[in-house]
Amino acid sequence: MLTPRPGIMELAPYVPGKSSVGGKKAAMKLSANESALGPSPMALAAFRKAGESLHEYPDGTSIALREALGTANGLNPDRIVCGAGSDELLYNLARGYAGLGDEILLGEHGFNVYPIVAHCVGAVPIKVPEKNLTFDVDGVLAQVTDKTRIVFIANPNNPTGSYIPADELVRLRAGLQDDILLVIDCAYAEFVTRNDYDMGFDLVDAAENTVVTRTFSKIYALASLRIGWAYCPPSIADVLNRLRGPFNLSTAAQAAGKAAVEDTAHVAASRDHNSVWLPWLTAQLSGCGLTVYPSAANFVLVRFPDNDTHNSAAAMTFFESKGIIPRETGGYGLPDCLRVTIGREDEMRAFADAAKEFMAG
Repeated sequence: MLTPRPGIMELAPYVPGKSSVGGKKAAMKLSANESALGPSPMALAAFRKAGESLHEYPDGTSIALREALGTANGLNPDRIVCGAGSDELLYNLARGYAGLGDEILLGEHGFNVYPIVAHCVGAVPIKVPEKNLTFDVDGVLAQVTDKTRIVFIANPNNPTGSYIPADELVRLRAGLQDDILLVIDCAYAEFVTRNDYDMGFDLVDAAENTVVTRTFSKIYALASLRIGWAYCPPSIADVLNRLRGPFNLSTAAQAAGKAAVEDTAHVAASRDHNSVWLPWLTAQLSGCGLTVYPSAANFVLVRFPDNDTHNSAAAMTFFESKGIIPRETGGYGLPDCLRVTIGREDEMRAFADAAKEFMAG
């Protein structure tokens, strides 16, 4: 009988946030951390223009997109590798640097793709307890063994919204042996406004064992095009380029991505919108008796009371009845919470009103 490789059947498939209620598209989808303002008009125009060359293979090196990213971030484009979403990069980093019986460390409430990535290469994911829903550097370093090959950290983290500051990131890297790869997943970096935050590009430049991954699915609002990128040491860039598909980004994705990077005004507007409505929603929800955890991203994690009438399951049912869908977080070990994307103004006001009605009932 044909059987899958050991480890495959141990993983739970990734479950995305809901987008419909009772088979009908939700009026307000706040479950996927999608951009409130949508994509740049420049990106939309570039996407449409790309339709004129659908008969041609895309550029297999994504050179124009990599050069735009290099210019925007002050990085050498030769050390940038593009992927079909950052997920492809995470999978290929595991394929390149971990295998059967190895260990991959991650935070207790880290992004659910990390354990899947580990199991896919036969490695063992080790979830390290967090402190105050925040990645614990000392806890991770204490879990390192001679089997540890990769450490994944989402900074800021999904679904908690927490982050570790630059000095803690430096301390994490310094505490890991040279043969352990540190992967810093910065999917929400553009939303962060904290002075002590750093993505870690300097750590990549300083050694041969650190990678920073980024995505176009969040502030650039190009989730459906599946565009990710990684800044790597030359040796890791070489490995990723050997593992990735030869035409892994479509022409439309490359063109729209380049235009999105260059439309700095739209990025700034999206960041400014988040800077207004993230604290607003936090205050509104806190004011009706809910626990809202501090977030540096474009969402909030909300804890509901531990009782039958106002728990997270009852809240989810109530919000769905209003055509509003937040994200259930039981799969992240947070069954009493819901994650809420920072959406448009009308969506935020509607969600706040619904939360107040629910808590008053």
